[in-house]
Amino acid sequence: MNFGIDRLLADPALLSQLHGRRVALLAHPASVTADLTHSLDALVAAGVNVSAVFGPQHGVRGDLQDNMMESPDYTDPTYGMPVFSLYGEVRRPTGQSMHTFDVMLVDLQDVGCRIYTFVTTLLYVLEAAAQHGKDMWVLDRPNPAGRPVEGLTLLPGWESFVGAGPMPMRHGMTLGEMGAWFIDHFKLDVGYRVVEMEGWRPDDAPGFGWPVDRVWINPSPNAANVNMARAYAGTVMLEGTMLSEGRGTTRPLELFGAPDIDAKAVIAEMRRIAPEWLAGCTLRDFWFQPTFHKHVGQLCSGVFIHAEGPRYDHAAFQPWRLQALGFKAIRTLYPDYELWRDFPYEYEFGKLAIDVINGGPGLREWVDDAAAAPDDLDAAAKADEAAWEEVRRAFLRY
Repeated sequence: MNFGIDRLLADPALLSQLHGRRVALLAHPASVTADLTHSLDALVAAGVNVSAVFGPQHGVRGDLQDNMMESPDYTDPTYGMPVFSLYGEVRRPTGQSMHTFDVMLVDLQDVGCRIYTFVTTLLYVLEAAAQHGKDMWVLDRPNPAGRPVEGLTLLPGWESFVGAGPMPMRHGMTLGEMGAWFIDHFKLDVGYRVVEMEGWRPDDAPGFGWPVDRVWINPSPNAANVNMARAYAGTVMLEGTMLSEGRGTTRPLELFGAPDIDAKAVIAEMRRIAPEWLAGCTLRDFWFQPTFHKHVGQLCSGVFIHAEGPRYDHAAFQPWRLQALGFKAIRTLYPDYELWRDFPYEYEFGKLAIDVINGGPGLREWVDDAAAAPDDLDAAAKADEAAWEEVRRAFLRY
């Protein structure tokens, strides 16, 4: 199959529409062609006048590990054009940076989750393009989590850098499709084009959202593989807790644990509370010791989520419910456990991080309510999921 960047480079008619125009590229380390040439190098080699480069969270070079670690602007050492950070002094492109180009190419590998900030950065550059009369092209890439939809919809007033709009946690769209929805939902007047992929079949095994003939490259430092992308709509919630999400290990955001829980007991309690929410994957209890971040240097009892291998069922796997169930099991086993992390998350002050992540307090309140049953959360989520399925239908391209 071909990604958007590959189609652009292979189509002289498409490339000709960029001739004579100043072109900006929004990219990161996973912005590569089929032969693993970085998109910046490939575009320059194709004769495109790349006048500026923009980088999302973690930077164009992907060198920064965690949330709220900012990237500076700099000058590209090879080609000499300015490189503007959209996760530094600003989150939205400045008027000065918008005057450096005529059309922006967005070539970002996403992981299919509302909280992954490339989605919000896409909205911000679309809004800036509408304001400044610039054209936007999305060079589309696969959603490695595929088409399934899951989670509660972000509530009005809970918008943030990890919540661009009223969508569920796992949205099941590509960035090209999401951009079209943003334009419709926020009524943006902008010249917009999607250079579509060829041959993406998100329902096909074994890769489902991710084509197995393409190399996985981390779009951010802790997005190490497709298993992480599949689990992320659940494991990202660990960032709002005192539990480790595996930062400081070689498999971050595929696991959870802490020094003061019993992983075997947690898995058993999860099976007791809602066994149907464990479908599609395999849970394995194990031990790990983070080399940095939460519980650094401490031996942790952990649960590893295997959304991979012969027992993986793409249609049945529900990472958001699975992680919610992990929280519920810990709350049931350890009623006084200090579960929720109280610290600023993505510069949102005065709100619990777990609520910012979920776009509202609903999940946390369900976990903390001893009387709340799985059916209560399930019913709320199913209503939101069905509504989103209907909303997104008009924007699906594959």
